[in-house]
This record gives sequence, structure tokens and C-alpha cells, in this order.
Amino acid sequence: MTLARETASLRQQVVTAIRDAILFGGLAPGQKLSERELCANLGVSRTLLREGLQQLQAEGLIVNVMHKGPSVASLTREQARDIYKVRGSLEALAAKEFTQNATNDQRKLLAQRLKDIKKAGTQNDSHDLVKAKNAFYDVLISGCGNAVVGQMLTTLNNRVTILRRQSLATPGRLSKSLEELQAILKAIEAGDGDLAGQLCAQHVDNAADIVLSQFSKPRK
Repeated sequence: MTLARETASLRQQVVTAIRDAILFGGLAPGQKLSERELCANLGVSRTLLREGLQQLQAEGLIVNVMHKGPSVASLTREQARDIYKVRGSLEALAAKEFTQNATNDQRKLLAQRLKDIKKAGTQNDSHDLVKAKNAFYDVLISGCGNAVVGQMLTTLNNRVTILRRQSLATPGRLSKSLEELQAILKAIEAGDGDLAGQLCAQHVDNAADIVLSQFSKPRK
């Protein structure tokens, strides 16, 4: 993790660097965080680091246990299940309202974002793939015209990204996911908001089935 001090406030760079390391696998769930090592790697003071860790704790990515210090948060199966339930309902509503409210430019951009996902998938880059999938949903949210839905999904975004990375890493899931997203886009282009919503909810349910089944697997 390295910081470019001129591009943003140093504190925000600290938050972004650690957040990305958590979201994209550089820091594992449950991993204990050494403040000394993080300060050395990032080149910042302990005070600044702790301010950043407090923000990440508020985002649900870090837990701070008394007498043990900070560590990367782990999702339980129950938490993952609940996140998928909420995500499915919200994204179904976003897809339905995107169909009704999105501009032509937003519809074109959504189609382009799907192409970006396909491209990232062919390059076998998990980081770019997850970022492309997130970008697809960013367009869906921004074009749905419902600020409350957008705010709630944004709040879930970090934990959804962790689960999304886990889902897409499952063999065979990417090709199926692309088929499902193409069907959602087709329904949107046809102006069928109800169908787009139903397909979006099913897409989330399918991802949930894969990820939740992995929680049941015994640890080696």
C-alpha cells in the first residue's frame, strides 16, 4: 500500500488504501492489524492512522476489541444472508425504477458497463472484474431516480463488494452472471420494469446461494 500525497487528503488516502486492501483481498477477514506496520507501510503518524481506522470501523470493515486491538471484520453466514436479502430487494427496486426514469445516456452507459464486465472477465483479473461489476451497479443506482435506494445501497457497498468478489471467484459463476445481467439489460431496454426487477432479485438470489453454501463448507 502506497500513498500519493498530492492527489487527496492524507487521511482519506489512508482510508482508501486500507479499504481497498480489505475489499480486494490484500487483508484477510479476521486478520489482526498492526498499527506499527501500517504506519511504516503508509508513512503516516499513528494519530492519522487511528483516525482512518475509526472511519473503517464505522463502515463495518474493521472491529476493535478491547485489549486486542483492530482486526479485519469477518462476516458470519447470518450477516451475509441478511445482506443479500436487503440487497435483493433494493436492487430489484433500483432496476424497476431505472427502467422508468433513466435517460438514454444512462441506458447506453449501463450497456457499456456490461461490456466492461465481459472484458474484465476475459482478462482474468479479479480486481478489475469486481470494480467493473460495481461500476455497473453505480449506473443502475444513479439512474433509478430514488435517492433513498441509492443511499442504502451505498451503505451496504463495502460488504457487498466482499461477497461479490467471493461469488465471482466461484468457477462457472461469471458466465452465468453475465447471462443474468444481459437479461436484466434486455428487460430494461424493452421498458419492462417489473421483469427487470424480478430478474435483478433472482440474480442476487443466485449469488447468495453460491456464497452461503461456502459458509457451510468445513475449514481445512
